[in-house]
Amino acid sequence: MNATPELVARAQTLRRVLERHNHAYYVLDTPTVPDAEYDRLFRELQQLEADCPELVTADSPTRRVGGAALPQLASVRHSVPMLSIRTETDTSAKGVHDFDARVRKALDLEEGSAPVQYLGELKFDGLAISLRYENGVLVRAATRGDGETGEDVTHNVRTIRQVPLRLNGNPPAMLEIRGEIYMRRDDFAALNERQRASGDKTFVNPRNAAAGAVRQLDPRLAAQRPLSFFAYGIGDHAGFGMPESQAGLLDALAAYGVPVCEHRVLSSGPDGLIDFHARMAAMRDRLPYDIDGVVYKVNRIALQQELGFVTREPRWAVAHKYPAEEEITELLAVEVQVGRTGALTPVARLKPVFVGGVTVTNATLHNEDEIRRKGVLIGDQVIVRRAGDVIPEVVAPVVDRRNGSERAFEMPMRCPVCGSHVAKDPDGPIVRCTGGLFCAAQRKQALIHFAGRRAIDIEGLGDKLVEQLVDAALIKTPADLYRLDAATLAGLERMGDKSAANLVAAIAASRETTLARFIFALGIRNVGETTARDLARQLGSLERLMEADADALQTVPDVGPIVARSIVDFFAEPHNREVIAQLQAAGVRWSESGPAQLSSERLAGKTLVITGTLPTLTRDAAKALIESHGGKVSGSVSRKTDYVLAGVDAGSKLAKAGELGVTVLDEAGLRALLEGTE
Repeated sequence: MNATPELVARAQTLRRVLERHNHAYYVLDTPTVPDAEYDRLFRELQQLEADCPELVTADSPTRRVGGAALPQLASVRHSVPMLSIRTETDTSAKGVHDFDARVRKALDLEEGSAPVQYLGELKFDGLAISLRYENGVLVRAATRGDGETGEDVTHNVRTIRQVPLRLNGNPPAMLEIRGEIYMRRDDFAALNERQRASGDKTFVNPRNAAAGAVRQLDPRLAAQRPLSFFAYGIGDHAGFGMPESQAGLLDALAAYGVPVCEHRVLSSGPDGLIDFHARMAAMRDRLPYDIDGVVYKVNRIALQQELGFVTREPRWAVAHKYPAEEEITELLAVEVQVGRTGALTPVARLKPVFVGGVTVTNATLHNEDEIRRKGVLIGDQVIVRRAGDVIPEVVAPVVDRRNGSERAFEMPMRCPVCGSHVAKDPDGPIVRCTGGLFCAAQRKQALIHFAGRRAIDIEGLGDKLVEQLVDAALIKTPADLYRLDAATLAGLERMGDKSAANLVAAIAASRETTLARFIFALGIRNVGETTARDLARQLGSLERLMEADADALQTVPDVGPIVARSIVDFFAEPHNREVIAQLQAAGVRWSESGPAQLSSERLAGKTLVITGTLPTLTRDAAKALIESHGGKVSGSVSRKTDYVLAGVDAGSKLAKAGELGVTVLDEAGLRALLEGTE
């Protein structure tokens, strides 16, 4: 196909519109069109360029998706060297005053003369890059390298959506924009999650992931990494009207459509810089990207030129760093902690190391699968990361420091707290103790769940009281609740005689319950209220449940292999059976007259959703009524929903029912349906 004037004009329009949408989405964070519309325009441009290759330009948005891999990265000599900035290691206010004193001395300013104006900026933890634009079009991107010579990474940088392929407005004949390529923390977390899901090695930190992506030979791989960019200066230029200040320079770059960071401050003298350093330190953990300090620059460009350089560092700028968030230390041992839900978590015991502003001796290793994936061995020199108040984490071993004495970690087969056997979650990497009713680590959580309103329902036994009872060693298992007396309870903090007597009465009343409630109260993993009710209805007795194998359990509605395995593991633990026997000895009982009968089967196979406030039924009562007639209650409306039971102040679920055409009932309508009079 020949490139007619109409096709040329259309391609130009598409490029201009797509880049405008790109800038709005990736730089301004204000999308201007739906994704589907963007995709439609993009595909149209792709097709035009495929039909007429002569329409392809260096600034075409289609160039962002990556082309053929390169055999190697070519060298690029910087016409204006990419020099480093001096680092001020004193992280106190003195570091700022020292910089100001050096600047004033170099400018020969007398004491009492006007203060120097500075610009404070963030110091990003990424990869320095130089972008060369000719007549506004990106023609080359190069890494810093040794400052004199870098590597040509244009093929990869084109894939970064925040980097404009063409500058806005009236750009100069040539302009080299200097800045930082980085990876946002949320993008880094999502990238590592994808790596884990595919069984690939995870990345140590966002900076390493970004640097590795930029230096890929294959741009298609780089295009899969979510990279971002901030500009902070310029290098060589021609036809560019240099602003009078550093702040003006950043504004000029922003006007060209280049992303610059919003966090910066103008300060007359050092005091504003000191405040900026402190404010950014406080915000550091809330920023969406990593920084390792702030940078101070003399704001006036004329003064920058007067100050010049010393030992290849500018006299007019300094980096004021924060305490390092990563350090190397020795992994002395791995201990296993048991959480409130029974999860076993390996914890690294470290040779003490100062990182992130504190001395760290322990760090999380997450789980056994993560240890294997990272390749961490006991005795390794490891990289430890601590960001703000985040729990310190072992991120990777330093493999080249191994001496052969290191050994692998093995997860224990029994709980280190109670000795019960452990089981790995079928659908995840977590290993759990199966001694839920007995294990001291799970004691508080097990008791809180046991006494809950939907379980045994001991009125007045809340979380704080359970914690008091456990901390005072008055109860260890649910059976101990039934040995409490009013005198003992009255001696607890904020527990008078009347409250104690009421609680003793509530505990006594809870001895009479239903089999479904009792099964739910046991806290078997993956067994909720509905499953407990189905188990009680079909099996009819606790003994039959305790002796059922996985195959038998899976004949119960909605009980699959994972739930069945959880039930079998729970009752295979002698400690759990012992506590159940103690509860029976304490007088806890329920009806076991065989499989329960439904009131009717009018709702058999039907799914209902309850929303709003009903005239006479509580939500729990409505749920029980529906289930007694064979129906199931769901929490969300979908195309599989048969009825929505709506009361006063029904909200989005009622609206969703209307959208999907789901039948809506009020309380009277439900009763009519159950009575067969609808």
